[in-house]
Amino acid sequence: MPIVDLVDPELSAYQSSAVPPNDLLEFWNETIAESRAMATPPTLVPVGTGLRLVQTWDVTFSGYGGQPIRAWYHRPAGLADEKLPVVIRYVGYGGGRGLPHQSSIWVDAGFGHLVMDTRGQGSSWSPGDTADPVGSDPAAPGSMTQGITDPATYYYRRVFTDAVLAVDLAHSLDGVDPTRVVVTGMSQGGGIALAVAGLTRGLAAVMADVPFLCDYRRGVNLAQTPPYSEIGEYLRAHPDHVERVFRTLAYFDASLLAAWASSPALFSVAEMDRTCPPSTVFAAFNAYAGPKEIRRYAFNDHEGGQGFHEREQLRWLPATLGLA
Repeated sequence: MPIVDLVDPELSAYQSSAVPPNDLLEFWNETIAESRAMATPPTLVPVGTGLRLVQTWDVTFSGYGGQPIRAWYHRPAGLADEKLPVVIRYVGYGGGRGLPHQSSIWVDAGFGHLVMDTRGQGSSWSPGDTADPVGSDPAAPGSMTQGITDPATYYYRRVFTDAVLAVDLAHSLDGVDPTRVVVTGMSQGGGIALAVAGLTRGLAAVMADVPFLCDYRRGVNLAQTPPYSEIGEYLRAHPDHVERVFRTLAYFDASLLAAWASSPALFSVAEMDRTCPPSTVFAAFNAYAGPKEIRRYAFNDHEGGQGFHEREQLRWLPATLGLA
């Protein structure tokens, strides 16, 4: 597989040319405050999964605009009286929260685990259960260009708000240590985790695995596969919208929002990634304002380090939380 992007020293030093809008902080403060004001108490329904060592609840909580968002909450069985760290996972592009028996290594490692469904997705590689009730102007197939001509209507305004309110949810759950709330995700999920790290405070750690949604213009210019190519497809049909589109995307660029983050973070990058070019990952990593580390997988495509990187996370997270 060929190198698809920059190589060192240019790769490690790469900085995005994206410029934050002047009202970026105001935009997000108002968006999140409005949705928090519309929130109603979550519901948790116990679910039988056949897993004797895991307890699972089907969760519905308020996301953007008070709209219902689904999630799974998993805990190791037999630890009902213990307040545990919780790892919130945001899902990769096209996928949903999955089936209730699909917990994760984090439950096996003794953590609580909250898996947020992604509105309007979940009909590709993993099933989901959350609709997106908001309509869209004409868009390319997929989610990337829904409402893309205006920050107020763009799809990821809703998703990022859902994700921030999932952190609020985690703090309210029984059995959660509120000082040890962690966000993680791969690809789209990694980009969402970085956005949340910039948009909320008090996270104990952030793990962003080959993150998507970073440095959009470079991603669109270089990526050989979707989802970045959805934006290019849209712009081929609407060449008069180019600057308007990238102005919108600046409000949702995780490499810009990462500059507001302060929690310890572990990144991964795959240096032959055709989906999320490695320079876009380094754009976010180099902008990230908190303590940070990165693991590099020189010959991997978008699957990243897979089990090798999970091993790194299983070492890094307990040490970062003071549990090792």
